[in-house]
Amino acid sequence: MFAQSRKAPAYPLITHNPYFSIWSTTDNLTASTTSHWTGANQSLIGLIKVDGAIYRFLGKEPEYYKTILPASDEQLYTVSYTETQPEGNWTALQYDAKDWKSGMSPIGNAEGQDKTIWSTKDIWLRRTFTVTNADEINKLVLKLSHDDDVEISLNGEPLYNKVGVTNDYGMIPIDKNKLRTGENVLAIHVVNTGGGARIDVGLVDKEKVVEPNAILLADQKSVDLNATQTIYKFKCGNVDLDLTFTSPLLLSDLGLLSRPVSYITYSVKANDGNTHQIKIYLSASTDLAVNKPSQEVVAKSYNTPQLSILKAGTTAQPILQKKGDDQRIDWGYVYIAAPKVANAKQFITSQKEAVNAFVKGSEASTIKQGTKLALNTVIFLGKVGAAPVFRFLEIGYDDIYAIQYFHQNLRPWWNLSGKETMEHQLSAAASGYPAIIHQCTAFNKTMYSDALKAGGKDYANLCVLAYRQSIAAHQLVKSPKGEILWLSKENFSGGFINTVDVTYPSAPLYLLYNPRLLQGMLNGIFYFSESGKFDKGFAAHDLGSYPQANGQTYGEGMPVEESGNMIILTAAIAKFQGNANYAKQHWKTLSTWVNYLTKEGFDPANQLCTDDFAGHLARNANLSVKAIVGIACYAQLAEALGDKATAIKYKQIAKGMAVKWMQMANDGDHYTLTFENKGTWSQKYNLVWDKVLDLNLFPESVYDTEIKYYLSKQNEYGLPLDSRKTYTKSDWIVWSATFASNQKDFEALIKPVYKYALETTTRVPLSDWHETTDGKQVGFQARSVVGGYFMKLLYAKSLR
Repeated sequence: MFAQSRKAPAYPLITHNPYFSIWSTTDNLTASTTSHWTGANQSLIGLIKVDGAIYRFLGKEPEYYKTILPASDEQLYTVSYTETQPEGNWTALQYDAKDWKSGMSPIGNAEGQDKTIWSTKDIWLRRTFTVTNADEINKLVLKLSHDDDVEISLNGEPLYNKVGVTNDYGMIPIDKNKLRTGENVLAIHVVNTGGGARIDVGLVDKEKVVEPNAILLADQKSVDLNATQTIYKFKCGNVDLDLTFTSPLLLSDLGLLSRPVSYITYSVKANDGNTHQIKIYLSASTDLAVNKPSQEVVAKSYNTPQLSILKAGTTAQPILQKKGDDQRIDWGYVYIAAPKVANAKQFITSQKEAVNAFVKGSEASTIKQGTKLALNTVIFLGKVGAAPVFRFLEIGYDDIYAIQYFHQNLRPWWNLSGKETMEHQLSAAASGYPAIIHQCTAFNKTMYSDALKAGGKDYANLCVLAYRQSIAAHQLVKSPKGEILWLSKENFSGGFINTVDVTYPSAPLYLLYNPRLLQGMLNGIFYFSESGKFDKGFAAHDLGSYPQANGQTYGEGMPVEESGNMIILTAAIAKFQGNANYAKQHWKTLSTWVNYLTKEGFDPANQLCTDDFAGHLARNANLSVKAIVGIACYAQLAEALGDKATAIKYKQIAKGMAVKWMQMANDGDHYTLTFENKGTWSQKYNLVWDKVLDLNLFPESVYDTEIKYYLSKQNEYGLPLDSRKTYTKSDWIVWSATFASNQKDFEALIKPVYKYALETTTRVPLSDWHETTDGKQVGFQARSVVGGYFMKLLYAKSLR
């Protein structure tokens, strides 16, 4: 184990879009299996051979399971079930369930997906099965997915219960002594407390996997993060290894941004004054190209004039067929490419046998099709002395079609013509490597320096954590009308695509580095209204469930929230582009929305805002601020377009509302959560645009009053969202802190947020919704909204 301070709750390794996103969830790179941001294993394993000694520096062997009783991801099965409370000891093996119904899995309330539709509150199930020899089982594991509450018995004995939901499959160790040789029965009771309903259950045996004794652990000396890279340093016996993961996400270059290729760079040098024979090995699981590990893949090894390439993808190729939250891609192909000059050898094995093949020197492709394969690359460095020797590999993903947009499949931006090839992209990335790394290095330094100057060290480090995470929650495509679409996935908070109130907090990052991308976040919503597909007098919430942007799927609207967001962000584009041309294109729609805000926005009815997890709220003072700011933004745009009369009209409306707001929300030393509800409070993060866009709506005394009050309400891990709960949203804290009148107060509000990032026990890509008392994730992870951390930098830019 190495001695160092933690740098992140999870470390980005490969970050491009919601499907191509690989992370390490431990401070030591060898302490965990690398995974997709959802937590599903996507294993990368790295070894280095120094003379005769082999060291592991990347990843950990994943756990392997042998199926005893298959769940639906492997095989559909029949169960006995009833939706009426059963009588007698219904969990017992000998129970007579002859009056129960028979159904086929999957079981739930998803029409068109589930085979047995469950529409009642409760369901009781029995699944009978036979085990040949229970004594041979190593470690018995319950493989379980459910929505919502579940109780499970095995042969009449209580086995497991949970209140709440388990997405994907939970792997729960259970007492193997409860399983018997011969006939067994799993008895399950599930309660649907609202929304989705689902139950799927199986049993597996956790296999013994022993890593070869010959493998040592590399000594990790450090890990560092910057905007586009994660850099590890190791001591591997008599050599030092620097390992750098680079995802060149430079927002100013759309071609480079959209190219789904990352670099893994190795720098090796002797540390003892001698020379050593060096080989470096990378194994990449084909789980990178599946939604479930049970899906069959086909793999191959081939060459181009510049590259040696490994390629794998599912045999089924269900392009754009799956949608929603807890999903991985199972169409398209993953690529591992080595420049010919790297002197590499590539081969394909089962994942389980991959490391052994390298250790034993049996480096040959033996498998072309199956499940859980490994794409293996060995780089021969030869003799290495005190001078560093550099090599790099590329890892890429071709999703063929990236988004379905109103029922038309769209190719990714890098292949708009449909004639581009991934081989060409990999070759271009290889030949451009030196220049691209130089660009990334320059940007890393500039971004950090600017953030440090704007907000201090903790703030700059938060921006580093946010940069790749926010970008990797998007996909870049072009609409059939030729407009840029920069579409977000609402990661682990619904799975929606192009959610307006996710775009809103994300916006500062894109306003800073390429406002055209923010246009790409608004274009689809404008089209949805202007095409007549969304016929309401306010803005839509979303465009569907990722990756299918076929129309709103969220259950209800957020009329004031989304209309205000769209107008504010359109005004922000005008501010940072230096013209209102974009607003002019959509003026009729913006006018419809501002009239809605004028009528309904000041004293909002009982409706949701972006903080919908907190429930409906009437007379929301912070939502009222959004309406006031939105109306003022419309006035500002009208003025920029030369319509002075309209500008004066709406500026007066906004000014009058601001004065009334201060009266109705005033509670002495702060402003209330809801109008005239004394003793309540909330973060008024929507106020920040008054400063950033120079709207001059509220006097400085409002900001000073709020900041002073916020400082008195902080907990160990940050400022609560409002007086209802102790949880918070870290993006909103940064926005609220940004209107502090001095650096000391700003940094005082930021420090607990960074402390949370370093100390949270929830090891996932940074969650923006956490508990301020203990630093634990409440919900959400890997979301784009952390782009909102760049608000302080954006404000600094607005003052230039």
